[in-house]
Amino acid sequence: MTSTKKLGYKSRIAGVLLLLLISIAALVAVAVIQDTWGANKYTTEYGIVIDSGSSRSNIYLYKWPGEKENETGVVTEVLNCRVDGVAISEMKVDPQKDNETLKGFKACVVNITKAIPDEKHKTTPLFLGATAGMRLLHEEDEKRSNEVLASLRDYLSSLPFLFQNASIITGQEEGLYGWITVNYLMGNLIEKNLWNTYVHPDGAKTVGSMDLGGASTQIAFAVQDELMGSDYLRVKLYGYPYNVYTHSFLCYGKNEAEKMVLDKVIRKSPDPNYIEHPCYVEGFSINLTASSIYDTTCTEKPKNYNPEQQFYLVGAPNSDKCGSIVKSIFDFKTCSSSQCSFNGIEQPPVTGDFMAYAGYFYTARALLLNGSSELDQFNASIRTFCHTNWTLLQQQKKWISPKYLRTYCYAAHYVFTLLADGYKFDHDTWKNILFEKEVKDTSIGWSLGYMLSMSNMIPSEVTVIPPLTNTLFAGLIFLFSALTIVTVVIIFIFLIRTCY
Repeated sequence: MTSTKKLGYKSRIAGVLLLLLISIAALVAVAVIQDTWGANKYTTEYGIVIDSGSSRSNIYLYKWPGEKENETGVVTEVLNCRVDGVAISEMKVDPQKDNETLKGFKACVVNITKAIPDEKHKTTPLFLGATAGMRLLHEEDEKRSNEVLASLRDYLSSLPFLFQNASIITGQEEGLYGWITVNYLMGNLIEKNLWNTYVHPDGAKTVGSMDLGGASTQIAFAVQDELMGSDYLRVKLYGYPYNVYTHSFLCYGKNEAEKMVLDKVIRKSPDPNYIEHPCYVEGFSINLTASSIYDTTCTEKPKNYNPEQQFYLVGAPNSDKCGSIVKSIFDFKTCSSSQCSFNGIEQPPVTGDFMAYAGYFYTARALLLNGSSELDQFNASIRTFCHTNWTLLQQQKKWISPKYLRTYCYAAHYVFTLLADGYKFDHDTWKNILFEKEVKDTSIGWSLGYMLSMSNMIPSEVTVIPPLTNTLFAGLIFLFSALTIVTVVIIFIFLIRTCY
């Protein structure tokens, strides 16, 4: 009988101890779960990039989910606003033009501000990157260049955004960011799989990038890792490394190169009052001031230079002669490495597909050759364009302003020479060039690539959502705490009874 009582007593003690252990374990488990199993709720992040080129400024608004992929944001374009007025490289000369440009900035900022939630204004970074136009101005007149950037910094820092900087980006940066933009939009860097998660594309090849602006032109394409030098940049995106060849040619943008061609034509003419231009179509004529041609360090001023001098140019179309003059502004002979593009610049052979945008696209569109084409087809289209009468040309291409239409015979020869003789595209590789303005309704340019790179360094706002609501968490803590206290009290009572 005594044995049975002792057994029952021990069983009760064991049961109470087990309940104590369970209560303590449950209490710890609830606390750990609440602390470590919380879900992260990310907000949508926004970023503004101002692309201030040699012809105009554009303001781009981008957004990306706060939850990044391998530390890089999945960025999309929300808005693209063209700033009315002159390019910033022309500011600090005429106060009236400065005011017009400032009004253009303000009009775009109004649209940008409306597109960003109010609570995100203070955390939205704002960058301004100036390209070749300001690079040239910085060489010509560093004081005015600094004054332009200082005034823009004052204005941009007054906006309700997180202003970061207004600076001149290098040609290499412009080329690299353009390459990033193209490959990101083409889905070569990241894509969604069947489970709606972002992954690195299996076996995806990158695409080369070619940008033609007003004052510079850039080429960039991925190369093998062992290639090294000043024109090779290593970049890591979405966790994957790339070795990219990129070079920028200052003064070889469409507008600056045209001034070099005009200089060649003018110097060969005996009469400045009647200059036959082989790159102007029949029936076209124009008066140009010397300052509009020689207002740059890219073109050497003639002796006895008079900025007010007038030149009268008339169309005397000769496609072969035009092509020859265009080629004369390049140096294809100097080269100290195994292969060069031009002007003694080393360049590995072009391989794979290339996207040609900006000035390339508009020139190809003038020839009605959007997308891809054959080399001979492109060359034949140039000849047809250059030998079309000005009146007929205006009727055929009403969507092109006469201001730009007059330049496309020269521009077409320039693009052909740059690609075929400069970058060494041939009959086989020319068909790999795609002339495009946009991809997936997004503008191609350096600004998106820049925003992608900057998203690496922009922290995301995140709110931790606990797995248990505050009420449930408090209730469970109270329950298991009470059970622990009760079992401790019961054990204490049992121990007292044992002693007495």
